[in-house]
Amino acid sequence: MNAGAAIGWALALAAVVAGWLSYGWPGVVLAITVTVFWLLLQFSRALRVLRIAGSNPVGHVANAVMLHSKLKPGMKLPEVLVLTRSLGRKIEGDDRGARESWAWTDTGGDTVQLAFVNGRLAQWELQRAAA
Repeated sequence: MNAGAAIGWALALAAVVAGWLSYGWPGVVLAITVTVFWLLLQFSRALRVLRIAGSNPVGHVANAVMLHSKLKPGMKLPEVLVLTRSLGRKIEGDDRGARESWAWTDTGGDTVQLAFVNGRLAQWELQRAAA
């Protein structure tokens, strides 16, 4: 379990304990209801991102140079999918442990290759099309 998930579950547990100490069983029910509602919001957000990305051509981005300029180290793949509005094309032959590589190409032929290590953006490279 990563640190973000551990913090989330700790906050949910703290809400249940605070609900119990403040209001008894109705407070526990309220805390559980709020936690489930938060989880449903996160699930809905993830599905919306995937639905938008899935409706566009795989590995295509409107402008590779603009995508390259918006990338930051440590971004997660869902954050990249929001920027690209498309699922990436998996780059084969990259078997360096926990590393995954994806690529997006624009209509001009420029390509951005992204490498994720442990689910986080580690490095990226812009490859310009031959003039």
